[in-house]
Amino acid sequence: MSDDLRPDMDAAAAPPAAAAPRSQLAPPGGERTFRHVLVNTAAANVTTSFLWFALTFWVYIETESVLATGIIGGAYMLLLAIFGMVFGTLVDRHRKHRIMVVSAFATLAAFLVAGAVYLAQPESALLDLGGPWFWLFSGIILAGAVVENLRNIALSTTVTLLIPVERHANANGLVGTVQGLAFLVTSVFSGLSIGLLGMGWTLVIAIVMTAVALLHLLTVRVPEGQPERDESAKAADVRGAALAIRAVPGLFALIIFSTFNNLIGGVYMALMDPYGLTLFPVEWWGVVLAVGSTGFLVGGGLIAAKGLGRNPIRTLLFVVIGMGALGALFTIREWGWLYAVGIWAYMALVPAAEAAEQTVIQKVVPFEKQGRVFGAATALEVSAAPITSFLVAPIAQFWVIPYMRTGAGDDAWGWLLGEGEARGIALVFLFAGLIMIVFGVLAFLTKSYRVLSAEYAEAPGSVPATGETVPPAAARGAVGGMAGGDANQS
Repeated sequence: MSDDLRPDMDAAAAPPAAAAPRSQLAPPGGERTFRHVLVNTAAANVTTSFLWFALTFWVYIETESVLATGIIGGAYMLLLAIFGMVFGTLVDRHRKHRIMVVSAFATLAAFLVAGAVYLAQPESALLDLGGPWFWLFSGIILAGAVVENLRNIALSTTVTLLIPVERHANANGLVGTVQGLAFLVTSVFSGLSIGLLGMGWTLVIAIVMTAVALLHLLTVRVPEGQPERDESAKAADVRGAALAIRAVPGLFALIIFSTFNNLIGGVYMALMDPYGLTLFPVEWWGVVLAVGSTGFLVGGGLIAAKGLGRNPIRTLLFVVIGMGALGALFTIREWGWLYAVGIWAYMALVPAAEAAEQTVIQKVVPFEKQGRVFGAATALEVSAAPITSFLVAPIAQFWVIPYMRTGAGDDAWGWLLGEGEARGIALVFLFAGLIMIVFGVLAFLTKSYRVLSAEYAEAPGSVPATGETVPPAAARGAVGGMAGGDANQS
């Protein structure tokens, strides 16, 4: 987040801002409805992650190719980047519940087609990296996983729709908690499913889970009027998103910062599973990820209970610095316990990083434009990870890993990284973490940080139809806390 970006972000350079966005009080029963939507989305995320993790484990175990897993992971992030703006525009143009139902139908269809391909071809053909069936099979599962992300963008806007602004950070923390629980379940059962049942039954489980989540979603009702249509906007309303972002000084800088954070995250996406599968058998690696994912529960739970403090942007930067330190150190020796503890601590920080950005956008961007802004942020941020993944996977496979297995590599880095099979991956993690630390420290010194912090502090809270600002205590009393809101509505 350099000061070179300030011409697009400072108040002096931004276009004249419209009236400050105002969040209406949540409707009666809003938090109860939000929890139904959240749990349903969590079930969908479990299903998608379960099959996606299983595919990655299956491919690496059968082929031992870091390059293949890197390409699969990178392709997923690349497609999210390509379709992020399209998804965000769709969310703004349609009711959120309808978008979620369409997404669920599309994911179910993709998984059914993948199951048909699996039945039609032998596993040897599906695992032949040089043949078309591997890429077709992986691509179909990939498509189902990408479409499911449409639900996540819609979920971020339902926080604004159903929760008073004073409780947005807590709601976003609750999202992190549920996602952590989903990750825990996925991590355990993906490894066990591939290790004990194989890819075929894993597909069957994913299809059934997707269908069940869809049936439940059809019973949920989200109170929302029909969004106004902008007939001049294109399918991917880039201009509308850009204007909404530029109207808030410093918001573009926040998105760029998160983009760079994801650039470093691409290193972990490409290499975390190969490193873990070097230390643990596939069944145990799933368990390690599951235990590590309890960090999501702890981190998200703390945010749900305590919030993000008065300045979520400052919290985000401290979190990124901590993540960089963990990333640099959790592979400093090839010790399974060190890697597991590092993963747990890293995951405990992830909900805070995600909730901070969402909380800022939900407060400073008008509700009717939030889908496009979340979509634009998704497109920019996830586009960084494929670049890193596509670059790092072959560099690690063909240069860094072989180099660290030579005498020269051991002499140069053995004093710091010790000995082991995966010292090359550890070297990549070390430098990625150090870069993240430096970038987080420098971000504190930018004007963009100060401008956006002031913008967030000055944005109004929830207001009733009269326009009178409601103090946080009054808003909480009207709607109830995240933990006990239903008590006043039952």
